[in-house]
Amino acid sequence: MSHPDLGVKIGPLELKNPVLTASGTFGYGQEFSPLIDLNKLGGIVVKGISLKPREGNPPPRIVETPCGMLNAIGLANPGIEAFINEKLPRLRELNTAVIVNIYGHTVDEYGSVAAGLKGVEGIAAIEVNISCPNVEHGGMAFGVDPDISARVTERVLEESDKPVIVKLSPNVTDIKSVARAVEKAGAHALSLINTLTGMVIDIERREPMLANVFGGLSGPAIRPVALYMVYQVVGAVSIPVIGVGGIMNYRDALEFLMAGARAIQVGTANFISPKSALDIIDGLRTFCREQGISGIGEIIGTLRDK
Repeated sequence: MSHPDLGVKIGPLELKNPVLTASGTFGYGQEFSPLIDLNKLGGIVVKGISLKPREGNPPPRIVETPCGMLNAIGLANPGIEAFINEKLPRLRELNTAVIVNIYGHTVDEYGSVAAGLKGVEGIAAIEVNISCPNVEHGGMAFGVDPDISARVTERVLEESDKPVIVKLSPNVTDIKSVARAVEKAGAHALSLINTLTGMVIDIERREPMLANVFGGLSGPAIRPVALYMVYQVVGAVSIPVIGVGGIMNYRDALEFLMAGARAIQVGTANFISPKSALDIIDGLRTFCREQGISGIGEIIGTLRDK
């Protein structure tokens, strides 16, 4: 068996393999094009796009932590108009799925970004970041509240002509309730988890290491948390789930797939080795071949509960 089938379906979205690059860790793809063959990826989730350009937080905004990193980039991006005119043309040349991560600070803002992408060619799906602060509700993250998460989802779906994936925050009491609300609102798929909130202190200066004080924790340190939340959500909804969080190699990816995720995203690993995602694809292919598995679908959801 020389060529196991790694193709997967995420609702209406078809991927050549289940390995995507996570938003915010892979730029707009072209930053990595001199280093790897982007066409081998299952897909690229681009850096988050907002309605207007955003500079993000002041530096320092990245700090290394044991088994991970904290980032407080602040969702810096050129805005939707510049993305469509300057970034998307080169992405259209690729033979892989391009997924656009979007965010807003009001429900209407999410809708406006989705509307701006309507009819635009070269976009396979939209991923909605609901971990942003909701300025209409005192800065509380959209993704903390199931009802508001559902409203954002509905608004994006009203304005979009593309499959909608909602990215869930782990910084909640019960991620299953948010997942169910978003599913009921019509989302085609879910991705989880986004980063965990954390901070680091410089003990000599007695100051936070990040200018923003706190940031998002990613990397291997959060993988067990991400895996558990994926496992929970897979059992709570019927729509496809994409696993994200500390996936560094094909063995990590297999854990998420066996727990029921239909695809995975590679994030922090990209900073360590630009070819991490391709190594994971190769590892999955080799594992299938060695196990006599004809397709990756034979692995998905095969966890045996004790």
